[in-house]
Amino acid sequence: MRRQMAGRNALRAGVCSLVVIAAAIGWPQIGLPATPPAAVPAEFKKGEAAFNANCARCHGERGVGTSQGPPLVHKIYEPNHHGDAAFQRAAALGVRAHHWQFGDMPKISTVPAAEVDEIIKYVRWLQRQAGIF
Repeated sequence: MRRQMAGRNALRAGVCSLVVIAAAIGWPQIGLPATPPAAVPAEFKKGEAAFNANCARCHGERGVGTSQGPPLVHKIYEPNHHGDAAFQRAAALGVRAHHWQFGDMPKISTVPAAEVDEIIKYVRWLQRQAGIF
């Protein structure tokens, strides 16, 4: 009986330690901004509207992710890792799942490249607001 109690206490201590460590390092980071969102400047409004119409269903309002798709406001999608051309290719060709377990992203061929450029500008603004770059 005493041995069982010691085992349970050790398990509890281990779980608590993992929770504290995960909280301390910010894992899992799911792209949520640390501060209240700023008002979107006029120069990014067109991209915001296009994002909301074509991307937000899966990538969430303001790019924070959903149960259907990953957050774009995340370090993985910073320009040095996923440049603007990667976003253009994703829209035009789709993407095989490689960082997340949401499944493959289908191509979004109904969105013209110029509109994808506006979406990219908006996403990059969101990323800057979150301190990603």
